[in-house]
Amino acid sequence: MSKKIIIVGAGPGGLTSGMLLSHKGYDVHIFEKKNYIGGRNGRIQLGEFSFDIGPTFLMLPEILEEVFQKSDRKLEDYLDLKEIEPLYRLRFHGKQDFYPSRDKKYMHEQIKSLFPGDEDSYEQFLKKESIKFNAIIDCLKVPYGKIINMARPQLLKAMPSLNLGKSLYDRLSDYFKHEELRIAMTFQSKYLGMSPWQCPAAFTILSYIEHSRGIFHPIGGLNKISEAMGKVIEENGGKIYFSTAVKELIVDNKTAKGIVLENGETIYADHVIINADFAHAMTNIVKKEHRKKYTDEDLDRRDYSCSTFMLYLGLNKKFDIPHHNIIFANDYNQNVTEIAEKKILSKDPSIYIQNPSIIDHTLAPSDKSALYILVPVANNSSNIDWDKEKDDFRNLIFDKIEEKTELKNLRDNIEVEKIITPKDWESEYHVYKGATFNLSHKLFQMLYFRPHNQFEEFKNCYLVGGGTHPGSGLPTIYESGRISANLIMGLR
Repeated sequence: MSKKIIIVGAGPGGLTSGMLLSHKGYDVHIFEKKNYIGGRNGRIQLGEFSFDIGPTFLMLPEILEEVFQKSDRKLEDYLDLKEIEPLYRLRFHGKQDFYPSRDKKYMHEQIKSLFPGDEDSYEQFLKKESIKFNAIIDCLKVPYGKIINMARPQLLKAMPSLNLGKSLYDRLSDYFKHEELRIAMTFQSKYLGMSPWQCPAAFTILSYIEHSRGIFHPIGGLNKISEAMGKVIEENGGKIYFSTAVKELIVDNKTAKGIVLENGETIYADHVIINADFAHAMTNIVKKEHRKKYTDEDLDRRDYSCSTFMLYLGLNKKFDIPHHNIIFANDYNQNVTEIAEKKILSKDPSIYIQNPSIIDHTLAPSDKSALYILVPVANNSSNIDWDKEKDDFRNLIFDKIEEKTELKNLRDNIEVEKIITPKDWESEYHVYKGATFNLSHKLFQMLYFRPHNQFEEFKNCYLVGGGTHPGSGLPTIYESGRISANLIMGLR
């Protein structure tokens, strides 16, 4: 009889593990408390309009292709991927636009015009960061369950490239003299929910990945990836149970034995994979007596990412702006400091606007737009009262968009709208402290120092998602799912 696997949560990490394990004949059962697949990689439907809940950038699709290949599938049979070119529009001071691109000649001309003197430095950036990427990428494909794993040959080889002791901003300052160009190449730290002045320099690979490998959009949205993975699992005989919340993890003799559902049903298994938000899972489904390391106090004092304020807008007008737009605060450093250190609301926030309807006609009627707006804000360790501040902050965002972009009279064109605040992330989406990018990626919370893929508190329990190694972001979450599946299959 095949071994039974329980996966708590149908997010991208759990779905990755589920695909690989079900393909190898394991009896996979995924329990999802929501009535849809994907977790934060799921879909919001508002009338005629469809939105991704969370991620909107797909990078390194080759990792996803490998997962499908390992399941004897072809990614292109399930998804229609479109490359975004240029990558995005960056707007500085409400007027200066920069369009990063994979077209090197176009980039050279743009940088020479906008940031004279830095055009040759861009070539150096690509050359040197290519070496770092090739050194680091293999370190993210293996587990770090023991301190001795920090001496892995892959990591030792990568060490000289990590620029230890430097921040992301410091490292990019070695290349570029223009402040706006430095920001254009460091804002990617927000994918980790961190400040570029605090984020480790190792993460220069994020901007390198975009500029060398591209950014992609699956037709229908990134949520279609989750749907495709779920389809493969079911084709393999696995089962996904929706609207079925897990109440408790059964631990006996320091071994995970199964789960208790909210309806009281007990289900046993050979292995349990936790795909829920890590700190939320620890404080809600794992009893205190089973947590010697990850106590409530320990979890509370760990360092977490920022949160996000979200607006999902169905508009009765077709807006002609690029797919990805980042509108920077006039003083970006101050904005980031207010989020990461002061934990207050900025009067001039940076704003990300996605307009996928410009290339994807499945998301809204042909004469309308589905607009996704994300504003980084402090997580719920702040004293921000979102019940009180939500409406005023919403209006501030609209004011800034109308002031700094071509999107005028935006409020007059709203047909449907949904808001998610940090409070909502915590209460409705079960994200600890509303920290949408999970544990921060400071050095003391990476590799061995991050919760392990093979959970260290008790046996037969595995972790996937942004709260374990390798960290946040879809490509690394897919890797976490692959690492945990391989550990169960004895391949590591």
